[in-house]
Amino acid sequence: MSAARSAVNELRRRGWTLGVAESLTGGSLSAEFVSVPGASTVFLGAVVAYATPVKHSLLRVDAELLRQHGPVHAEVARQMADGVRRAVRVDGADADVGVSTTGIAGPGSPDGQPVGTVHIGLALPGRLLSAAHLFEGDRAEIRARTVDAAVELLVCALEE
Repeated sequence: MSAARSAVNELRRRGWTLGVAESLTGGSLSAEFVSVPGASTVFLGAVVAYATPVKHSLLRVDAELLRQHGPVHAEVARQMADGVRRAVRVDGADADVGVSTTGIAGPGSPDGQPVGTVHIGLALPGRLLSAAHLFEGDRAEIRARTVDAAVELLVCALEE
């Protein structure tokens, strides 16, 4: 069974909903979840916040945090994950879970951090966390590894 299928099944079992906020993955994390038959029972929607100002305006990431540290930061990932829960609200109810990706896929780095630097955020009921990675490879490989790592982070957190 794929990791995305495992995540969708566990979210369904718990009666939880999911929202996704993506930057460097540009929608591919959302596509991974919606490739699972029955994902519509848990997946509410996504925000591709590629431009830094969109992270603030749509996901409510703190503007001062973005100014001081830029968009590739662990706290930005956590705030994106938390913010997407509100952004995909349905009938006044936030999504139960938010997953986010932010990082540098290359070929260059706008802020001096190494290409391949990635932060994945996860917001669960009562819990916010992030995972930092430094992936090797070209742009496509970094993005694919980020999708895999984000799904695995969700699966591991749901197993705890």
